[in-house]
Amino acid sequence: MTYKVSARSREIRDFILKQVFKSPFQVPLVTAKEFGISRQAAHRHLRKLCNDGLLTHEGRGPSSRYRLATTNRLHRSYAIAPGLSEDVVWTNEIKELFDPLQDNVQEICFYGFTEMFNNAIDHSEGTRIMVTVTQTAMSSEIWISDDGRGIFNKLQRDLGLLDRRHAVLELAKGKLTTDPERHTGEGIFFTSRMFDRFAILSGDIFFSHEIGDPRDWILEVDGNNSSTNVVMRVRHGTDRRTLDIFDAYADQDYGFTRTVVPVRMARYEQDQLVSRSQAKRLLARVDRFKMVLFDFTSVESIGHSFADEIFRVFALAHPDIELAPIHANTRISLMIKRVRSGLQA
Repeated sequence: MTYKVSARSREIRDFILKQVFKSPFQVPLVTAKEFGISRQAAHRHLRKLCNDGLLTHEGRGPSSRYRLATTNRLHRSYAIAPGLSEDVVWTNEIKELFDPLQDNVQEICFYGFTEMFNNAIDHSEGTRIMVTVTQTAMSSEIWISDDGRGIFNKLQRDLGLLDRRHAVLELAKGKLTTDPERHTGEGIFFTSRMFDRFAILSGDIFFSHEIGDPRDWILEVDGNNSSTNVVMRVRHGTDRRTLDIFDAYADQDYGFTRTVVPVRMARYEQDQLVSRSQAKRLLARVDRFKMVLFDFTSVESIGHSFADEIFRVFALAHPDIELAPIHANTRISLMIKRVRSGLQA
């Protein structure tokens, strides 16, 4: 027997799922206020969602909380060997989990999965790839892990970087690859901007990019294994499209010509951004782009030498590249203006 659900009940339950996605606490109260219903009526909708396997509930009274229940979970392990292909794995084992979702979400997940799985095949120097997909009523999360050398260790070695943390900064710029004949180096850059949350944990370095947070995070954590773990999460209701992300960083010929450089990543711990060497580290490989946006989010000040190296010395040497600061406070904007005009601070 099937039961019809009224449009209002469906609206209330959709709201509840979105609210739980934001916060597990005080859901009945927030729902009651939103729709002008009693808490008892809100509780009835919550019980229905729990009975349908979309929510879980724990605790009583003020400590009561609701969480999104796992509706689908898949875990697979693959030996890295000739013939292993990311698109075949997606089609034969992963795709069916995403078939019920809207087209743009399917496209995002297909792009992210195939790019990261292929990176593990071609670059990890490992023997196995592990894939875990976890879905709730609101989102899908994809984990891709390998037992290889570790992405930051490998980039440090192959690119001759002084520190593994430099590898995170280079990844954030885009167009970074140690195998230019087979890879453009665009996969991680675009994937990190398609998903609501994108993170890499490798060894003791953690990198995270989240939609809505202007900051890319780089943290040192406890860890001594060399594996690479990539986590990608997307909301099922997002209106983001892969084409929108490509267009945001492309020119009229659809080339990857624009990038955003997170300036704060050139600073470690309590370091101040004052030296030319710090600026040169930030400028590495940006000559591959036509437009470079230097994002000063969470940066309070910069030194004259640092600003001069970027906005005068580099700018004079590369007149065809547009350099633009974004999210800069007044102090930083004035410093950039000074060096551009040739004045001394």
